[in-house]
Amino acid sequence: MRLMFVTGSLAHGGAEHHSVVLTNRLAERGHDCHVVYVKPAHDQLERLTVRGTGSVLCLGARCYLDLAAMRRFAAHLASIRPAALIAANPYALMYATLARRLSRLRPRVVVTYHSTRSPGLKEQAKLLAYRPFMWSADCAVFVCQYQRHYCARRVLLARRNAVIHNGVDAQRFCDRSDVAARRALRTALGYADSDYVVAMVAALRAEKNHRQLVEAIARLRVLGIAAKALLVGDGPLRAEVESHARALAIDRHVAITGFRADVRPYLTACDAVAVCSLTEALSLSAIEAMAMARPLVHSQVGGAAELIDAGRTGLLFPVGDTHALVECLLRLANCEAARQMGAAARGAAESTFGQERMVDRYEQLMSALCKSQPLVPLTHAMVLPGKERY
Repeated sequence: MRLMFVTGSLAHGGAEHHSVVLTNRLAERGHDCHVVYVKPAHDQLERLTVRGTGSVLCLGARCYLDLAAMRRFAAHLASIRPAALIAANPYALMYATLARRLSRLRPRVVVTYHSTRSPGLKEQAKLLAYRPFMWSADCAVFVCQYQRHYCARRVLLARRNAVIHNGVDAQRFCDRSDVAARRALRTALGYADSDYVVAMVAALRAEKNHRQLVEAIARLRVLGIAAKALLVGDGPLRAEVESHARALAIDRHVAITGFRADVRPYLTACDAVAVCSLTEALSLSAIEAMAMARPLVHSQVGGAAELIDAGRTGLLFPVGDTHALVECLLRLANCEAARQMGAAARGAAESTFGQERMVDRYEQLMSALCKSQPLVPLTHAMVLPGKERY
């Protein structure tokens, strides 16, 4: 199959990472894969390994809807003639749909949807504007059942809809360290054997809710637990999180690493992983932690209940409930309980959330879509969403 993946950018982010993984893995399987990204943010560009006749094009859009960029996209689309366009999230879907119509071609259009709640009037207005593009898409792929139900209630569905859980490379995300190697790593990071290190792998943005973990660490320390927070990531709220830790007099016990391309050493060094998000679809960093056999404490948001078998592979707590978060972390301060839960989490990551399984399902879906109807040119270059003429 000739496939074209479309993203808003190649900045660091879950949707972009997902598109890069699918591109690389499907190219490895012999498919002709191409990538188009709208805005010039190239952080993940070097991770792309397109093969053969594959191509990568940045549209260089200078504004939200850049008509010159749209024309470049349409011309590129006409020259490549893919069987399907796979857009990551509604913004990329908008560009893909309009470029398809300008090109007078009719490849299948698929949107992979990676978010749920859209707070704020501006985001809600965008969501309304994106609806016609969702309706006209051949297929929407949601990353969890919760997300599909959420979008169904808001009439954000395509002609066909599927759920494919995110997956990680369980061979790459596998803790092979022995006791000595782990101790050396923790020592290098400034941790003693007696420290209870709770990691959080996420960009420092409001919806990730790092402040709650900082508050939980402060309460654990009052209870006599030598708890420390290891925040792996960077972002616009870094200064605010640091200030909050100082206000609670635990800044010495909160480390922020900045962005790290490889988070595995930090997952190896920690004792547990927390996801305190206020909104989430299906957290890729949570699955990575599970694959690394780390016990996971996750807010009850998005597809968390699909990801975690509560009490066996991880623990769930109500969104924003710091007392409940502390109670969960106290349970995992027991080394044997944490070890058993981490081992069970590793098993779930391998059996249910493996990357190979995810790629298989996308490959099967694309094959079925591309074979379902001959690809014929559109007779009109521009028509309104949902009003295509054949």
